[in-house]
Amino acid sequence: MLLASPLTNILLPLLHKFFPANIAQHPHARPLSDNALSFQMRHMHAVASSAQVYFKDVPPEPLSVNGIAYPPAVSIPPHPCGMPVGWEPDDDGFRGYVFATEDNSTVVLTIKGTSVPIIDGGPTVEKDKLNDNLLFSCCCARVSRTWTPVCDCYRGQGRCDRECLETALIEESLFYPTGVNLYNNITIMYPNANIWVIGHSLGGSLASLLGITFGVPVVTFEPPGERMAAQRLHLPLPPSTHHITHVWHTADPVPMGTCTGALSTCGVAGYALESRCHLGNIIEYDTVGNLSWSVRLTTHPIAKVIEHILSKPWAAAEEQGLEVPAIKRQDDCVDCFQWEYGNFTL
Repeated sequence: MLLASPLTNILLPLLHKFFPANIAQHPHARPLSDNALSFQMRHMHAVASSAQVYFKDVPPEPLSVNGIAYPPAVSIPPHPCGMPVGWEPDDDGFRGYVFATEDNSTVVLTIKGTSVPIIDGGPTVEKDKLNDNLLFSCCCARVSRTWTPVCDCYRGQGRCDRECLETALIEESLFYPTGVNLYNNITIMYPNANIWVIGHSLGGSLASLLGITFGVPVVTFEPPGERMAAQRLHLPLPPSTHHITHVWHTADPVPMGTCTGALSTCGVAGYALESRCHLGNIIEYDTVGNLSWSVRLTTHPIAKVIEHILSKPWAAAEEQGLEVPAIKRQDDCVDCFQWEYGNFTL
């Protein structure tokens, strides 16, 4: 049994904050009405061990983002055909939810972030870690000689084969190709909708990569840098990424790109989060300077971000007549400058 209410309790304030009535739409999207948006959770999406994308319908419950009227817990029955949907105890794939307005004019695809053994665990831990280490490491998560690489692209003496890295990211069972398949399915299910993609952590970076691929609006929270992965996937780079918005705070080492090295918290856990460069626009809350937070991984969970940052007025922004910090970009950022990339023979 899966209880959906805890997740909706997290997502609803985010939908309320980032989908007001006068929201600025993507230039190619159909204009919305002047009424505030009200969402329903329609589907769970997931990927089975066979790499197939499945959807599970959720009994519609109106989720008003104005009154923040949370629904009761929703029990998800077994798939009627007996096929795995990715939410069964042993399935380990890409997961998230699909929300839609009552008239299907706006659909929000949400993508789950990394599950780690110490905090939440679950069947997706190993595959989440594999995708993290492929997408955000300089070269196959070869942090040192003691690490086991997740691909065979290292060529010695600080060199990494570029073509090998690019091929490693598009294997069918990995999360980016799965996300492309998922998005295509949603466009078939909701052909006339304005589709947005949001995610946290790994899910945020994947949301950004999908948004860049399809040119749709994206809002992410605390994502690792995805620019390096986008380059390896040959996706559009600035200035064509204005529809991507990242939200993070400075005490979180994951989006800041400081949870690096074999002896870091991430490294000790086996995560090579070596990227720090992001595409698109950035809303950065300076929790170190304004709230005196220490930089630590315990500030990364989305619930903490919502409770202590997003749900409260931000004084530093209000002093400038803004609701949130001013947008910035990382157009001149460089990842993994110490590595040499090229076509190297074995």
